[in-house]
Amino acid sequence: MTLKLYFLRHGETVQSRTGGYCGNLDPELTEEGMEMAREFAETHRNLPWVAAYVSPMKRTIATAKPLCESVGIPVEVREGLKEIAYGEWEGESPETVNEKYHDDYVRWLTDPGWNAPTGGEKGVDVARRSYAVLREIQEQHESGNVLVVSHKATIRIMLCQLLGIDVGRFRDRLLMPVGGVSLIEMEAHGPLMHALGDRSYLSERLRSLAGT
Repeated sequence: MTLKLYFLRHGETVQSRTGGYCGNLDPELTEEGMEMAREFAETHRNLPWVAAYVSPMKRTIATAKPLCESVGIPVEVREGLKEIAYGEWEGESPETVNEKYHDDYVRWLTDPGWNAPTGGEKGVDVARRSYAVLREIQEQHESGNVLVVSHKATIRIMLCQLLGIDVGRFRDRLLMPVGGVSLIEMEAHGPLMHALGDRSYLSERLRSLAGT
């Protein structure tokens, strides 16, 4: 049996619904976000889970808890799985950021790997801290199913690292909707992607929510 990594983006928050930048902000899940977490647990609880590694934010812990409680595994909190820090852009819309921080915004859109949001983190910084968690997982678990609950940018950056994609292209190459699950199998020849941002486990109503 190989090691399978299930990367789950947290359920819906007010910010994910409206499109505001939300890195170090710590909103709760909406009721629909909690439904997403419960539906993930219901659909996936029969898999033989060995561990769950989770960002320390409220929205990620609440997303992980239904499955972890259902299958009896602890929530392993890791700081390295936090969302990219957006600095002065936290809570702002892209339109406002473009108006107030235009030059920084253009540089970030061009290459978010090596350009940070104003006062925030570069993509390569997120890559370093999140890769330490990926390395820990592979050292601790030779096989089995491992849940990794994190955030939109951080998951995309981790997938870029595993798949050999330039981290600076994380926003241009990979979609990661709210509640999306991406599956990577660690095979003998390296990481193999089986799914990207899959939300087929969700009800049609939750899949149709605006802003996700």
